[in-house]
Amino acid sequence: MLTELHIENFAIIQQLHLTFENGLLIFTGETGAGKSIILDALEAVLGGRAETLAIRTGSDRALIEATFRLSPETKAPIHALLEAEDLLDDPDYVTLAREIRLEGRNIARINGRTVTATLQREVGAYLVDIHGQSEHLSLLSVRNHLYLLDSFADVDEALTAYQASYQSLSEVRKDLRSLRQSEQDAARRLDMLNYQIQEIESAKLESEDEETLRLERTRLANAESLAKHSQNALMLIEEGTPETPGVSDLLGEVVEALHSLSRIDPSTEPFFERADSSLTSLRELALDLQNYAENIEFNPRLLNRIEERIDLINNLKRKYGNSIEEILSFVARAREERESISHAEERLEGLALQEAQLLEELAQMAQSLSEKRQAAAEELARLVEHELNDLRMAEAKFKVQFTTRPDEQGLPLAEGQRVAFDARGFDQVAFLVETNPGEGFKSLAKVASGGETSRLMLALKNVLFMADKIPTLIFDEIDQGIGGRVGMIVGEKLWRLSRQHQVLCITHLPQLAGFGDHHFKVTKGIVDGRTLTEALLLEGEARQQELAQMLGPVSEGTLQSADDILEVVHQHKQSQ
Repeated sequence: MLTELHIENFAIIQQLHLTFENGLLIFTGETGAGKSIILDALEAVLGGRAETLAIRTGSDRALIEATFRLSPETKAPIHALLEAEDLLDDPDYVTLAREIRLEGRNIARINGRTVTATLQREVGAYLVDIHGQSEHLSLLSVRNHLYLLDSFADVDEALTAYQASYQSLSEVRKDLRSLRQSEQDAARRLDMLNYQIQEIESAKLESEDEETLRLERTRLANAESLAKHSQNALMLIEEGTPETPGVSDLLGEVVEALHSLSRIDPSTEPFFERADSSLTSLRELALDLQNYAENIEFNPRLLNRIEERIDLINNLKRKYGNSIEEILSFVARAREERESISHAEERLEGLALQEAQLLEELAQMAQSLSEKRQAAAEELARLVEHELNDLRMAEAKFKVQFTTRPDEQGLPLAEGQRVAFDARGFDQVAFLVETNPGEGFKSLAKVASGGETSRLMLALKNVLFMADKIPTLIFDEIDQGIGGRVGMIVGEKLWRLSRQHQVLCITHLPQLAGFGDHHFKVTKGIVDGRTLTEALLLEGEARQQELAQMLGPVSEGTLQSADDILEVVHQHKQSQ
């Protein structure tokens, strides 16, 4: 709901700050006092048109700021919009602002950050619905009628089941489109896949190939150095030099000396054992070195073959992946795709059959949905006409129009025709009204009279209030063309509506104004030669005076009539 509205330098409003509560909020005042200007400012901050002509003379900018407390129903969609733009601050409140500059572009803000007017309109559409002379009429939008009818008809369970099947059909059709597109390029793609698979498979790759080949290449390329170093090590171990015996002989002498030592002093036995173990390890090392040296291969042809193998792997890596593992993964996917293309005809037949079955299933579900909607539409029309009768539009008729659109790819109906459909079925729904007998039914947007439009909106809102999640409703000139008796009825309906919504209403009828939970009087005056608009919250005697003034010149009679209105309203509210 709207909790605060701040306006600066907008038309004849220099500065105005209003705080609002829930319930029915009434605005009264003389014609031209500025009541509609307050609504114009509110429309601008909700993302509507904001022209420089609205800037107060002598100012270079106008500013409007509105704060809303979010209802449980609006939190989820508004949070989704704000989180997508990193605009969510307080999860329970949102602040919209509009700055209209004399020179330069208008600036829209949400929670203090600049946004597009489009985003501001999207958020505003969840917060406020204005009914009257403005274009901001959600019920006039045909695209909303099906959603409102579905809420009224309580078809959530049937609609959820339908949408699950609709999603399955969408996925099948997506696969069909992809497969048919692939089929067109199948021959060329098969040639490419066969070439790629053949090229990789002929290489007979193993995941450990590359490292093994690189080590083997290193050994072959350095065979001469490897032989030289291993022979030199063997000679030092076994033969030594002319000046020095081999390491094996010297270590043997050490072992003999320690053996003699241990026979004299047994405590040195560990010295002998360690030396003897070292001698054994040295002889084993010499044997391994000899085997290694004998297996060193001087083979330029093998080296060339290994170089070619490494070049082949590098070439495959450039084409198919950064490693042998990636190349092998690529060829596995290529085989799967080749298999898929090879069996495309079978898969096409299977998917086409599945599509036909889902279309039949959806047709039955959509037909059932349509029947529920049409039954609810009759009840909706009956209730709206009852409301219109109360609102002195007894001759008005209301109906819900159902239409379908032919589509060769659509849902098959019992009569053999096919109709277009979407995620909500095949019904195209529009609310129609006939305000004068014999004139024929027309769309809500074609209702000429602003008063008729507002009363029609009120009738619909009263019937659909459980379906409508918009928390704040504004009615302007709803009392046009009606008298005090009907004004009482309209006031009572607005008050009932305000038990579910915050309702703001501009009125000239005291009988309607008497139902307000909060009453604001809008006045204008001259200060320092400039026209200024103010809005005062009326209570007690001040409110009685305003209602009396709305009835005529203030007198004992009009004051008594104002008292009578308030007493009747009080008793009526108590009874409700």
